[in-house]
Amino acid sequence: MELTFKTQLLDEQAVRRALTRIAHEIVEKNKGIEDIVLIGIKTRGIHLAERLGERINAIEGTRVPVGSIDITLYRDDLKEKAEQPQIHGHEIPVSIKDKKVILVDDVLYTGRTVRAALDALIDLGRPKQIQLAVLIDRGHRELPIRPDYVGKNVPTSQTEVVAVQVKEIDGEDKVVLLERA
Repeated sequence: MELTFKTQLLDEQAVRRALTRIAHEIVEKNKGIEDIVLIGIKTRGIHLAERLGERINAIEGTRVPVGSIDITLYRDDLKEKAEQPQIHGHEIPVSIKDKKVILVDDVLYTGRTVRAALDALIDLGRPKQIQLAVLIDRGHRELPIRPDYVGKNVPTSQTEVVAVQVKEIDGEDKVVLLERA
């Protein structure tokens, strides 16, 4: 599948501002950070969750637990993927039982990744509440899933691809829109 560059949606400063705003919204909506756990969906959601944790710490002066979840075995398209899926496991530093879990991902599209993450979370314990934070909401939902916190809404076509790049993996922070040829 050939992809061509169409436009840049967010630069490094815009990504930083969006994450700072989401961090403030999380604190406001939850009236503080008591019982909050941030869990990033592998791969880029982990780095976004860590950054949100840093920003919340800067706002509240207290660290919130940050973990990661691997949804590989919960995907509904697992049979269509590689025969031997790569499993990285979950890294959650505290029990999620009776906690407010903020699930963090880079792009919300059909909702299937989030559905898989919800299944994985429920297998780990019963949180009091699960909220969803995404850097980009591009629409085209196939499941009734709606984010609580959004960095940027980007209307897209089915032929477009939203690519989030983070320093930890890609060497720079930006979000670009690509077109399938």
